[in-house]
Amino acid sequence: MSERGTRWLAVLAVVASFYWMLGAAPLFDVDEGAFSQATLEMFERGDFLSTYLNGEPRYDKPILVYWLQAAAVALIGPSEWAFRLPSALCATLWAWFTYLFARRHYGSARAAFAAALLATSLGVFIIGRAATADALLNMLIAASMFAAWQHLSTGRRAWLYATHAAIGLGVLAKGPIAILVPFASTLLYCWLRRDLRTWARAVFDWRALIVLVAIAVPWYAAILAKEGRGFVEGFLLKHNIGRFSGPVSGHGGSLLYYFPALALLSLPFTALLVLVAMRIRAIWRDELQTYLLIWFAFVFVFFSFSGTKLPHYLLYGYTGFVILMAVYGYELRAVFWPLAPVLALFAGLLALPHALSYAAAHTGDVFYREVLGAALGRFETGYFVFYGMMCAITLYAMLERVTPVPRKLMALGAAAMLSLATLVVPAAGFAQQSSIKEAALLCRERHLDVVMWRLNAPSFSVYRGAPTPAREPRPGDVVLTKASRLGELPPSLPYDLIYSKRGIVLAKIRA
Repeated sequence: MSERGTRWLAVLAVVASFYWMLGAAPLFDVDEGAFSQATLEMFERGDFLSTYLNGEPRYDKPILVYWLQAAAVALIGPSEWAFRLPSALCATLWAWFTYLFARRHYGSARAAFAAALLATSLGVFIIGRAATADALLNMLIAASMFAAWQHLSTGRRAWLYATHAAIGLGVLAKGPIAILVPFASTLLYCWLRRDLRTWARAVFDWRALIVLVAIAVPWYAAILAKEGRGFVEGFLLKHNIGRFSGPVSGHGGSLLYYFPALALLSLPFTALLVLVAMRIRAIWRDELQTYLLIWFAFVFVFFSFSGTKLPHYLLYGYTGFVILMAVYGYELRAVFWPLAPVLALFAGLLALPHALSYAAAHTGDVFYREVLGAALGRFETGYFVFYGMMCAITLYAMLERVTPVPRKLMALGAAAMLSLATLVVPAAGFAQQSSIKEAALLCRERHLDVVMWRLNAPSFSVYRGAPTPAREPRPGDVVLTKASRLGELPPSLPYDLIYSKRGIVLAKIRA
């Protein structure tokens, strides 16, 4: 398997996952809509220090991703592509850093394999093209962990400064988690080596700390002076400490939550998880591989005990595991079982319309029934033909023994993400978000003032081009809500429908 071939497959994987049809789907609520609208309100308010959403302070995340989105909007204008571009670029850097690190230690071919596995894993595909802070944070965590290893293994001070610089930027991207993962993972590694003195010297080096503080502290100091207690309660207490102590927004789960989450996030390469588990003894005898495993294990265990659980939290340690998957997966000789999850993914996508049809027939919620029905209307004959062909191609690849297994995995992984970006994501966007976008554009055209009622859809404000308050409707209001909620309006508020599609309505309350 030529090194040039693996590099080109890695490039294809990055393009397929992060750039292909990046702006094809409308912004998804809640997260994409919230980040994008908060960025637009920075322009409207002329305030690039603090973030507001629909006129209210938004303390969910620090400032860095908003600055990146603002730069993209300033360069190419407000659009789905602009809002998502920072994540795509950060995910590309994430894969590039992984390639460079793996190449230094395992050669170009395995490095390209690692970058391709990372880029075309389902979890990375999702956050790498989403207008949120997750791709940015993951790129910076990976950069800090790679630089930390280079310092620990070589003693070069430049790598120590790079580690603290990446941590400082991570603190600006999402907060204390950017400190916790590298500091705790390296602490565990040095403790196992009985070399805590090296860890302490690195972490508390005053020159390195100056780099971290110089990057992270100025914005925090400014926002604390400006917002005061509101920022402390909203950002630190609720969205950081509160997420560990209990579930936020209903995102809870058992101690076993991340076992199935890992299997799904790593699709279509889930079989390689088993391969790494079978090589634990060999991994433990190698210092670098032990470091990569500890990185992943800390994240897995820490978030298993967290009160708030979301699948993408596992990605904070996934990079280290991917490199192990590439190192051992590159030598695979077995053909059939490593490709079984690839076949399962394509077969699942082939069966997806039938699953949605079943769900639509058995849900009692009118809104979700209409959304599922809208999605079903987007799956045409070509969809079934394509995924049927991919199942057949994968079955052939499982039997054919000439082409190296890594090349098959890279090519099929790129094909899977390319097809998701082309066939599945736009269908999901149409079903879930197109009515929100249409209603917003209608209000923008007619210059209607709107309130949201019992609906959280910040993307509506993005497309309408103005903040939209959420409150109880009053006579004379134009109300955006779900069609199923109209029956909850009191009889004293008669209304006329302005717009009604796919479970979303605009209703004019009579004055």
